[in-house]
Amino acid sequence: MDSASRDTTSYVTAHRALATEAVHAGRDDLARQGLHAPPIDLSTTYPSYDSRGEAARIDAFAETGAEPDGPPVYGRLGNPTVARFETALARLEGTQAAVAFASGMAALSAVLLVRSALGLRHVVAVRPLYGCSDHLLTAGLLGSEVTWTDPAGITDALRPDTGLVMVESPANPTLAELDLRAVAHACGSVPLLADNTFATPVLQRPAEQGARLVLHSATKYLGGHGDVMAGVVACDEELAGRLRQVRFATGGVLHPLAGYLLLRGLATLPVRVRAASANAAELARRLAADPRVARVHYPRIGGAMIAFEVYGDPHQVIGGVRLVTPAVSLGSVDSLIQHPASISHRVVDAEDRRGAGVSDRLLRLSVGLEDVEDLWDDLDRALGERSGGTRRTALPASVGEA
Repeated sequence: MDSASRDTTSYVTAHRALATEAVHAGRDDLARQGLHAPPIDLSTTYPSYDSRGEAARIDAFAETGAEPDGPPVYGRLGNPTVARFETALARLEGTQAAVAFASGMAALSAVLLVRSALGLRHVVAVRPLYGCSDHLLTAGLLGSEVTWTDPAGITDALRPDTGLVMVESPANPTLAELDLRAVAHACGSVPLLADNTFATPVLQRPAEQGARLVLHSATKYLGGHGDVMAGVVACDEELAGRLRQVRFATGGVLHPLAGYLLLRGLATLPVRVRAASANAAELARRLAADPRVARVHYPRIGGAMIAFEVYGDPHQVIGGVRLVTPAVSLGSVDSLIQHPASISHRVVDAEDRRGAGVSDRLLRLSVGLEDVEDLWDDLDRALGERSGGTRRTALPASVGEA
């Protein structure tokens, strides 16, 4: 593509709506190649008859982590199908680049390794986080040291060796929300990593609010169909280069087929998130008015996730659903429910878990695209008989609480 074509593409994409970008980002070159659907490149290695040129390209990658110019070299250095997904996700999040990994935890691990390599092993974090993220930080499995604090204590918790501040908003599983702009200001020069898995760029773009890194478990809404596992970090090109170097060295690469499925998933992301969010808002309203439910958590920004606490046995609810699937994960076209204290946050110390608002009666519901009346019928049956007991909380006011 010549410079004039690049300038034109840049001008056009800068003015595209999110829904348009979701469909077209990462596919801008297809028509020129006579293609409509993106190809899947499954090659692990690529022929090269210019070994001197290839050596120069590898040297350049080793120095900066920039994607090598010219044809691919080796599957661990990069893959054209995966690169399409990375381009598209960066456009949706409004960042310079994105780097994909084999899972969300592989992506977070790469970020921690990048900061540790600079001697910045200390992390400041705000609970709740996804349970495995919490465990990775607390256990120090990658040599990191974590200070847990509330948003107001971030600035005081920073140290000379602090390499990262990590938050999740809306948080897993309580859906607590943070003022990301205020958090970014409190970080000063320390990079803020915001886990945007629950919101997706459809509902918020943390980079616009000051986050330098935006983390996704792409397994969830970005893929959207429960059939691909992946993670991705959207960030500036400087950090992306370092992340690519760690990915190359550690091997946490994304398979090309997964990259293809994710690019396909992005095309329907705005439609799926908005439709599922409409279902979730209605279910949250009904749950908040139900005497069998003690409290409902639903984000102010909306979304397809609901957390609710029941008066009865939450395990009976899990065992009583028939349409909703009792399973971990979230963000699929079908609805899923799970008990965080037993599964997703089981690896978090019980006292820390409860202190972060993850009570033993809390259930997490990922609302899908089924008819809302069918979903409500299923939940209504699973909740059991209505006792008409006295509530502990004024429930309509709880909807939307952080």
